[in-house]
Amino acid sequence: MNEQSKISELKGIGEKTEKLFQKMGIFTIGDLLRYFPRAYDVYEAPVSIGELEEGKISAVTGTVYGRVQLVGSRNMQVTTAFLKDLTGTLKVNWFRMPFLRNTLKSGSVITVRGRIIQRKGQLLMEHPEIYNPPETYNKKLDTLQPVYPLTAGITNNAVGKAVEQALQYLDLRQEFLPGDIRLSYHLAEYNFAVKGIHFPLNKEEFYQARERLVFEEFLTFILALRQVREREERADNRFALENKAEIDSLLMQLPYELTRAQKKVWEEIKGEMCGPRLMSRLIQGDVGSGKTIIAVLALMLAGLNGYQGAMMAPTEVLAKQHFESITSLFEQYKIPLKTELLTGSMTAKEKRLAYERIASGEVQIILGTHALIQEKAIYHKLALVVTDEQHRFGVRQRESLAGKGEMPHILVMSATPIPRTLAIILYGDLDISVIDELPANRQPIKNCVVDTGYRKTAYSFMKRQVEEGRQCYIICPMVEESEAVEAENVTDYAAMLSQELGSQIQVASLHGKMKQGQKDEIMSAFARNEIQVLVSTTVIEVGINVPNATVMMVENAERFGLAQLHQLRGRVGRGKYQSYCIFMSGSKGKETKKRLEILNKSNDGFFIAGEDLKLRGPGDLFGIRQSGLMDFRIGDVFQDADILQKASEAAGRILDEDPQLEMDKNKKLKEHLQQYMDKSLLNTTL
Repeated sequence: MNEQSKISELKGIGEKTEKLFQKMGIFTIGDLLRYFPRAYDVYEAPVSIGELEEGKISAVTGTVYGRVQLVGSRNMQVTTAFLKDLTGTLKVNWFRMPFLRNTLKSGSVITVRGRIIQRKGQLLMEHPEIYNPPETYNKKLDTLQPVYPLTAGITNNAVGKAVEQALQYLDLRQEFLPGDIRLSYHLAEYNFAVKGIHFPLNKEEFYQARERLVFEEFLTFILALRQVREREERADNRFALENKAEIDSLLMQLPYELTRAQKKVWEEIKGEMCGPRLMSRLIQGDVGSGKTIIAVLALMLAGLNGYQGAMMAPTEVLAKQHFESITSLFEQYKIPLKTELLTGSMTAKEKRLAYERIASGEVQIILGTHALIQEKAIYHKLALVVTDEQHRFGVRQRESLAGKGEMPHILVMSATPIPRTLAIILYGDLDISVIDELPANRQPIKNCVVDTGYRKTAYSFMKRQVEEGRQCYIICPMVEESEAVEAENVTDYAAMLSQELGSQIQVASLHGKMKQGQKDEIMSAFARNEIQVLVSTTVIEVGINVPNATVMMVENAERFGLAQLHQLRGRVGRGKYQSYCIFMSGSKGKETKKRLEILNKSNDGFFIAGEDLKLRGPGDLFGIRQSGLMDFRIGDVFQDADILQKASEAAGRILDEDPQLEMDKNKKLKEHLQQYMDKSLLNTTL
């Protein structure tokens, strides 16, 4: 047995369990070894009751005070005890454990460990582990237990046991990092890193293992990017494009003037599309900075010159919104271009007719989802593809487009504010344009950072906003990485809120467990103001434009990265009305307060990203992972910015010395890179 062996060869993994593992993307033992924990349960020293914080898992040692009580029905019995120490009293509940009434004696000293929640203004620990006597907790002190991403039907324990078996088949030959690079950057050896990431003996071992694995992930990504760049730098622009009077006329007629930054970026794009080389460019701009109008101008440039332009959105509802707004713009200003919508949910007949119009050149601007690059979509003369960072084209996708004609110009739009130094590394295959100012008519969002005691006031404020005709978002974090828990969390919150706000206000929920069609339906209803309050997880991060939404409230804001919170905040403040963002924190920690205050004081995404970088720094065991930015398996571009810089430097060293990776010491690295390039990973991250 080796890393290429099927997962079913491990003991205890039958056909049913194998299918569950496959659902998580695990087919071989090697896949399992690279299925890294998403977090660790760290058994830290007990704290006093007075130091407990809502939302945190903590251990506390105290004396059982008074009588242990048992309440509830036979199906759901709740055992309640009170623990006391010198700093206060803590209520503790256990479910379906009636025997505790006899085993926990008043006056006995025990240690309990669990999550702290707040109910009716009182801190409470629910269903904790019990250590009686307290000394038994010492065996677990400072240990790290892996917590894996799961799917329904499989437990954390099942994954952990399978990984323990798989570790026996680690292949020493898997080491592909050149020895001089590994030594130069003080990186752990491959086998040590894989063992250490799953079952670290202590924090130090975890940090060493993680640094090695993050470094190799970034290095592979950067080397692949540079290969793409090398191929495309040689590509000539075979499209005969020139500026058109209709574009200048539109700019003169628009009810607003482009900002200085927008004008600069448009000149860069126009110059490149009409120049001798193909364009591969990223527009990096904060939420609301006006990237879309620049993309529309680029599409017009292609269309008015007799070619076609395609714009790909991450969701159908956003693709439809782009289609409607661009079609309306062209009609209003009499732009002689025809548009087409192409999405996965269209009927077979609708798709067939759309394909015919695209292939014949009857339509010039095509809007849609990933359906735009499927085999049946044959373009007449595709000169430009506009996409966003969620759908960056991989090597194979670019080649498949080129196979339908000439290799097109590529324009990528990103609203994720990342410092320029990191952007240059992460988007190494693209030239970068930055829109660093907001249109003059945008009202700054008013922010506030509050604790959970403000919740009722926030609900009253939202109710008043809805009475004025506005709409609101409430974002709930994913308590655990389990779709069932996520769904229940949001659904329960929406039900509670519906009661709180009354029957006149329509409340709905949105979460990752829903099918895409369901999500699109809810977002469309919200856009039409049929839903006034939308309770959601971060799935709305890539949403649609709802200018009528004026309030964003984020529950447990401390669980998100600052850049992600800023992205979420960008869902409001898109219309003429004053907008508000309420960051509700369940933590009273000084560091949390310091982080959230940055958002309170600034609406500038680039400033926030830079501050986020300074505050979080490398090596934070519980760094809050950003979502939506480069879907790395283990690395995080904010938390691991220093490792990213080192990997970029190492990639430069390797390629300067051996551009084709033909030296003996680089042969395994070349094989590894080829496997990476062959996989679909590049199709979504490049």
